[in-house]
Amino acid sequence: MNNRNSLLLLLSLVTVLGGRCFAADWPTFRGADRTAVSNETGLADSWPSDGPKLLLEAKGAGLGYASPAIANGRMYTLGNGLSTKQDKDEYLSCFDLSSGEQLWTLKTGSPWDKHRQKSWNGSRATPTVDGEMVYVVSPYGKLVCAKTADGSVQWQRDFKEDFGGKKKDSWGYSESPLIDGDLLICTPGGPKSTVVALNKTTGETVWTCVRPDDVGAGHSCVVISNVGGKKVYVQNTGMGPMGIDPSTGALLWEYDMKPPTAFIPTPIISGDYVFSVAGYGLGAALVKQELTASGSVTAQEIYGPNSSLGNKHGGVILLDGHIFGGREDKNVVYCAEMATGKVLWEERGAGQRSTSVISADGKLYVRYQDGTVALAKATTEGYSEISTFKTPGSGEKDQPSWAHPVISDGKLYLREDDSILVYDLK
Repeated sequence: MNNRNSLLLLLSLVTVLGGRCFAADWPTFRGADRTAVSNETGLADSWPSDGPKLLLEAKGAGLGYASPAIANGRMYTLGNGLSTKQDKDEYLSCFDLSSGEQLWTLKTGSPWDKHRQKSWNGSRATPTVDGEMVYVVSPYGKLVCAKTADGSVQWQRDFKEDFGGKKKDSWGYSESPLIDGDLLICTPGGPKSTVVALNKTTGETVWTCVRPDDVGAGHSCVVISNVGGKKVYVQNTGMGPMGIDPSTGALLWEYDMKPPTAFIPTPIISGDYVFSVAGYGLGAALVKQELTASGSVTAQEIYGPNSSLGNKHGGVILLDGHIFGGREDKNVVYCAEMATGKVLWEERGAGQRSTSVISADGKLYVRYQDGTVALAKATTEGYSEISTFKTPGSGEKDQPSWAHPVISDGKLYLREDDSILVYDLK
């Protein structure tokens, strides 16, 4: 067996044996393990022409692109200008899953509304739920910890004021914090406090990781990898991926990529491998982490930036050693070998402009910028959309359907501006 086939087999086995969500909840961006791949089964193989059954519509989410976080019978999201409020400020909201009733709101600050292009305005960070607490980052870099019971604030930190944080682009922070044991990991960005670990209960700083030449935070979220039994935090900043020691915050490795306009997608982890992708012509690179004799970790390039794999902000997923995602911000969906970067197929879909992709039950769920949602086969043979429908209230030029879809307990959750639409996938 040649090296290429060995790597393909390894990546396939890693994907099959690990890296899937095993809970019905979807408590943070891209699910509990941040892969956007659920192990739920028994989902419908096709939909009626008008889509799956709409179970409920929860109103009062406000303007924004944060996905809902689902946990313990409730959903949480961030938005400004809520239909349930008189002002235009930003709020963290909590809804009952069964009825869609808005249970409580917490004002997190002023709206993100200064851009002349209206579609660039609005809240964007999906909350992270952990037990009795929910954590969220505002576009201005305000990190808030609140009780899930009633939204009462437990502590707050500020990325810029407290850590000297820096954002690479001008579109505001959109990270969903990582909770790992007693730690909360987040990314103020820049050369002073690139990534920090806080005590999740008190908000006190545990360690700070510095990437000396960092150009600023991107929009990515921290993920966990395991290299020879050693845990490593991996994050994309505005200049590409980096690996961090979870115990000390030491910078283990960095892989610099030419900073694009914005570095948005979250990294993909498969065993020792890290797949990092961005749009704006940059593309994707694959590196392999290696445990050294001294117990440190290094990263070696497998292949450098491949522009044919570029993805702006819809994210990509890994299934059986293959990457599925949308090209740049187009309605072109592609499948590529992660091990080699070779594109196996690329096809235009039913919707328009950018795509976000998640997976469950051997299927792809593709959401386009114009509000079109497609059910497709997750296969390396080619792209085949089985069913499509368009969500009500979508298609507005200034309010694109950018919020990533969510699957939880046999239901599809779609954020469409002020509403969260819940569909029956069974």
